[in-house]
Amino acid sequence: MATHGKKFSAVAEKIDRTHVYEIQDAIEFLKKNTFTKFDETAEIAFRLGVNPTQSDQSVRGTVALPHGTGKNVRVLVFASGPAAEAAREAGADHVGFEDLLEKVKGGFTEMDVVIATPEAMKEVRKLGKVLGPRGLMPNPKTGTVTDDTATAVKQYKAGRVEFRMDKNGNLHVPFGKLSFTGESLAENCRAVIEAVQHARPTAAKGVFIRRCTISSTMMPGLHVNVRDTVAA
Repeated sequence: MATHGKKFSAVAEKIDRTHVYEIQDAIEFLKKNTFTKFDETAEIAFRLGVNPTQSDQSVRGTVALPHGTGKNVRVLVFASGPAAEAAREAGADHVGFEDLLEKVKGGFTEMDVVIATPEAMKEVRKLGKVLGPRGLMPNPKTGTVTDDTATAVKQYKAGRVEFRMDKNGNLHVPFGKLSFTGESLAENCRAVIEAVQHARPTAAKGVFIRRCTISSTMMPGLHVNVRDTVAA
């Protein structure tokens, strides 16, 4: 840990804290200065101009990353009948209903996304204490409550990412791996920024995206310019 701390500090010293970096430049900096032996995840963090205590100013949505996430997304689907079969054919990792409900109640956690049909949601809602804290409760706003399970599974497998603001008005969204080309990461990043801007609540006043920072798993963040991507 001490060695990692020194390496992190050495990279941090190269960052000009008074400078606002262009997205492409920030990404190239991270790619050039990575010091880990694993493929780090790139992430963009937003400071939003909303009041997180007001329910009509919550920010939540999804974004389809043009070049995917770089990871194998494990999809669990609560469904029965044709919807369950469609989910299996689309490549879902776990599909079922009553048996799967009991499995999740028992502590099963090998999933990154949970999808459910509207009919199944009557029972899935009872898993709120299990799925809620992990941000996995299906929601119509993110396309995870649907009868079209095949499309939902394919979209999340292909790189659709869900985002949700935290209690402090911040938002963190992964947008790929540092092994991606700089161009692919930049396109993914811009897709995230546009999706977040599109999710702006009508009740939000003034500047919506106040600050954006790009970082990776083990690297410090760089303040980036988003004005050329959207009217922040």
